[in-house]
Amino acid sequence: MEPLWIIAAFVFGAAAGRIGLPPLVGYLAAGFALNHFDVQGGETLENIADAGVTLLLFTIGLKLKLKSLGKPEVWAGATIHMLITVAVLGAGIVGLAVAALPYFRSLSLPGILLVAFALSFSSTVFAVKVFEAKNEMPSRHAAIAIGILIMQDIVAVVFLAASTGKMPSLWALVLVAALFVLRRLLERFMDRCGHGELLMLFGIVMAAAGYASFEQVGLKGDLGALVFGMLLANHGKASELAERLLSFKDLFLVGFFLNIGISGTPTWTALGTALLLAVAIPFKAVLFFGILTRFKLRSRTAMLSSLSLANYSEFGLIVGSIGAAKGWIHSDWLMVVAIALSFTFVLAAPLNAAAHTIYSRMAGRLKRFETAVRLKEDEPIHPGKAEVGIIGRGGVGAAAYDEMTRRYGDVVMGMDFCMETVSRHRELGRNVIYGDAYDSDFWERIDLADSRIQVVMLAIPNPKTSKFAVGQLQDLGFKGKVVASVRYEDEIELLKEAGIDAAYNLYEEAGLGFADHVCNQTGYCPLRQDDSSLSMQTRIGIDKIDKRG
Repeated sequence: MEPLWIIAAFVFGAAAGRIGLPPLVGYLAAGFALNHFDVQGGETLENIADAGVTLLLFTIGLKLKLKSLGKPEVWAGATIHMLITVAVLGAGIVGLAVAALPYFRSLSLPGILLVAFALSFSSTVFAVKVFEAKNEMPSRHAAIAIGILIMQDIVAVVFLAASTGKMPSLWALVLVAALFVLRRLLERFMDRCGHGELLMLFGIVMAAAGYASFEQVGLKGDLGALVFGMLLANHGKASELAERLLSFKDLFLVGFFLNIGISGTPTWTALGTALLLAVAIPFKAVLFFGILTRFKLRSRTAMLSSLSLANYSEFGLIVGSIGAAKGWIHSDWLMVVAIALSFTFVLAAPLNAAAHTIYSRMAGRLKRFETAVRLKEDEPIHPGKAEVGIIGRGGVGAAAYDEMTRRYGDVVMGMDFCMETVSRHRELGRNVIYGDAYDSDFWERIDLADSRIQVVMLAIPNPKTSKFAVGQLQDLGFKGKVVASVRYEDEIELLKEAGIDAAYNLYEEAGLGFADHVCNQTGYCPLRQDDSSLSMQTRIGIDKIDKRG
């Protein structure tokens, strides 16, 4: 059946993409279609799905910093939301049971609490797929959402231990202590793996080892993969390893979404019950938004985080299976939860894809829920004496910052939407601020009218974000030059239509830059003054920037 799974996933995923939906919606639909024709997933598909989730959590760990979990909006936000959700959904289910609706009328009090608890979780897989599709994993709203999901995962571990009556083995303490000892050894081994397939295999082995070792001591295997990733998060190759595992993870996660859709044959009653449960998703999203804004987050950050969490979790199926084994709920509830989970994915996917558009249209109303007190990173921005603004602190942006500083002195300001990146550059003495170019609120906070900025360089991998930034600069009446880096020719046309002054093709210009570097370093073909110090300005049509005291 494996070829049929692959063909169905490709056809439905491509069809979803053609109508503007994320491919994961197509994978879910493929699972439903295969189920309709009595095609079963079996153990093979379950193993593929489990491998995808394990690699997903391992790569999350590679990018996770422990201190992010200590923020009040993360640990307190997750706890408050879960308690309120269980209480409200539990009360709603009691009402449906009193109304004698199918499935609900047979629930006992433990069963009601179990179902409400299962529905209080949000999907880590869904959230990460959404953020990765939009290149937003390093963003502040993604970090908050992922932190909340990890807190939920910790609650899940406690529940599993309590519900099964099987506490983690005493060896769990030994394992945790051993990890701190082995960390340096693992980092040294990672150093020796080079940059090829051996590094990728090392990552797969670490993810599998984390899963297996935690399972052996009575802990959740997925949590083990996450912890092993966190052990290596500070290594210089952590980002490279995550990138290496990206394709494998995405491929296996196709099996995860297929497995949900193919998990059983629904009845009309089950479909109706699942749809009724899915109606509660707006409540979850609004509650997350309300809680996060109470922790002084801006409405945009709170909304983007909330939309990514507006779904049910695959963990609900695990909770349901435990409840069925204990006799708290009927086994038919497993099908209902699986269908409700699928419905929420289908509903939430297009909403998250259009999240920025939704916010731009509702910003005025949403800002009313913000607190009067601002967090430090949300205060107004004054560029000071900066004359060059570089947005994006990846490899391209960082190199551009250093080169422009070398040429023109201390008149350069950088910006990035990852707080960790901003902090790292500030520690090195660079003038870098926090901000998201796809955030209309950011452009309202920055004072360009009285600034000395003459050039804005967009070193952003997503051309849609660059296009948005160009539009915002035009709306603010910016009279300077705007230049963007691109990777493909069609991106140049997109940005030209937006009004960009010039585009820098990274792939084409890499050879030119390499040649310039060789000439300058070896003296083989020394450049004339008018070709060297001003070569970049000549190519992009920007007049020389006068340094002002």
